[in-house]
Amino acid sequence: MKAAHKVLKTWKYELKEIDKGYNNRTLYVNVGTHEIKEKPVTQFMKDKFIGGKGFDLKLLWEATTPTTKWNDPENEIVISGGPICGITQYSGTGKAICCAISPQTDSIMDSNVGGHFGPFSKFAGFDALEIQGKSDKEIIVFIDGINGKVEIIDAPEEPIDSHHLCEILHEMYSDDEKDQKNVSVVAAGTAADHSLIGMLNFSFFDPKRKKVRLKQAGRGGIGTVLRDKKIKALVCKISGVKGNLNNVVDLKAIMERGQRFNKEMRELDDKQCQMRSIGTAHLTNVMNDYDLLPTNNFKFGSHKDADKIHANVWKSYFTQNIPDGCWIGCNMACAKGIDNYKLRTGPYKDELVIVDGPEYETTSSLGSIAGIFNPDFTIEANFYCDTYGICTISWGTILGFVMECYENGILNEERTGGLKLNFGNADHAMELLHQLAKGQGFGKVAGQGVRKMKEMFAAKGWGDAGFMQDIGMENKGLEYSQYVSKESLAQQGGYAMTNKGPQHDEAWLIFMDMVNNQIPTFEKKAEALHYFPMFRTWFGLVGLCKLPWNDVEPENNHLTDEPAKVPEHLDNYVTIYNAVTGQNIDKYELVRQSERVYNFQRIFNIRRGFGLRKHDAQPYRAAGPVTNEEYESRQERYDKQMKELIGVDPVGKSTTEKVAITRKYRENRYEQLLDAVYTRRGWNKNGVPTIEHLKKLGMDLPELIEIVTPLQ
Repeated sequence: MKAAHKVLKTWKYELKEIDKGYNNRTLYVNVGTHEIKEKPVTQFMKDKFIGGKGFDLKLLWEATTPTTKWNDPENEIVISGGPICGITQYSGTGKAICCAISPQTDSIMDSNVGGHFGPFSKFAGFDALEIQGKSDKEIIVFIDGINGKVEIIDAPEEPIDSHHLCEILHEMYSDDEKDQKNVSVVAAGTAADHSLIGMLNFSFFDPKRKKVRLKQAGRGGIGTVLRDKKIKALVCKISGVKGNLNNVVDLKAIMERGQRFNKEMRELDDKQCQMRSIGTAHLTNVMNDYDLLPTNNFKFGSHKDADKIHANVWKSYFTQNIPDGCWIGCNMACAKGIDNYKLRTGPYKDELVIVDGPEYETTSSLGSIAGIFNPDFTIEANFYCDTYGICTISWGTILGFVMECYENGILNEERTGGLKLNFGNADHAMELLHQLAKGQGFGKVAGQGVRKMKEMFAAKGWGDAGFMQDIGMENKGLEYSQYVSKESLAQQGGYAMTNKGPQHDEAWLIFMDMVNNQIPTFEKKAEALHYFPMFRTWFGLVGLCKLPWNDVEPENNHLTDEPAKVPEHLDNYVTIYNAVTGQNIDKYELVRQSERVYNFQRIFNIRRGFGLRKHDAQPYRAAGPVTNEEYESRQERYDKQMKELIGVDPVGKSTTEKVAITRKYRENRYEQLLDAVYTRRGWNKNGVPTIEHLKKLGMDLPELIEIVTPLQ
């Protein structure tokens, strides 16, 4: 295969040491014109945008126009870690953020990812990578951090699917097996060629297993953008990782906080979240117990068969007693894997593969949401989504929508090409996934996502548009991630008020709100929906994973004034940031750093025709029972709420009447929540940042003021 390669462009650069977490330059590659160059990172850029998602957004803003479409050559994929990215003395420091104009939403998408490409591209010399243009042939972009060169390579023979492609490229670009740990690859897969939900796989070589593994930037179709540009892979190689490649100011301070955290993992993880043995899949039965596990397209939150996908079931599949971090030095070790899994279907039938996960999200999206409680289906579908290059969260929520449409007569066997897509039909659900990878049949329709299917089915007269709007679990064009938000008004806002669409990485407030009743008033919910999205945004500015923040907590955390914020870990992050960069911020400035970027992204969406109140609307299924069946499944709860909260006696009323009364109440509550949150965030009633607020943040940049002024 390498013999068939043809170097189309070589660009050489000077290797330099990182200074206090920054290279002070970014890399620009145009795969259409073959222009390659570096761009300076100014102090202004660091002050206002920090790194990571901040750098991504700034570069994408400058590269595109308000009318740029996702498949225009000028759309970019931008990848950046941030100043903390790549340190090895604290857990969860290998994250990068990918941004692009999304094929699904037409607005700005960001997706975080582990694996080694983020840190490696930083160690190769660059604080961000911009990929622009469209190639006319299948190519690889190779960043050689040893010899200081970047190449665009014609690569006609390599396969597209990620598990094979990444194995081939790790071996191809390594001197020997030991050297494979110094290579990382970004790839998508064949389903990304035929859908709008393509994702990026970031590889890393697992030296214990001696296998190439994958982590995913799943949300919003960025893998589709990669394949539309005819990029087969991005490859980065470095000479190795050692203690202080970031040249931090105070390594001792970082090491001290890292040692403290590692002690917590050793002593507390087994009795808290069991991240080292089960990873995020420990949540599956917890969510079922609290009626939060999406079942049958979010109709229900629990199921009698949920024990079949209990956390202990996943633990029995995961290889144990092996360090499972997706970045060096991470003692959370939650990147669980299933080794030597024999595939039963599809083009790789009978292959023995490593399956990365499933994560909690996937145990729902490729399981309960489709009414399927078969671990082998979930594991196999997880593998194929990864190698085919599509988002497991979006695919699962798509599957739930399709199945509910099928059961309501909106779809039938004629319309699905013979597939019986009722809830629980694992065989036909698997066939749908394989169809998508081949660009065939109803699989290709499903790969367009929930929003476009709603539009298509309504246009064809197959079903009621209002009903499909209610049950189609998408907001802004992005499918919901896997938590039932009906009984948590704060989480409804945490989903639908997001910049990119309903993903739980901005705010996960269900337990604070629904279970512990810590934020009962609109004012307190608004405060939570200000603080937590801003705080959680910061992880993506600096190169951190969120999980070490609160998936293990100090033993005395419950005694602190604000246990939901995990104050000791927050202090760790402030200390580490200052120790890397030499700055002297406090926990309040940390949030302001995020606010600047968060508001910039909001205005970026406004620039593209989105980002207003109407775009923060939610499908009613996220807020309450759409159907009589849903209401009656929790009738005691809803009747009690009707009497005590709404002030209406449910006695003598039909289920249809009670559904309507509940809906009116809940929709009104959500509108009140929007008002409260917008006020707290410094936005007007239409969800537009005020000029006064931008001035207060120091983000009253002329290009932003120009956008918001007519909307004040």
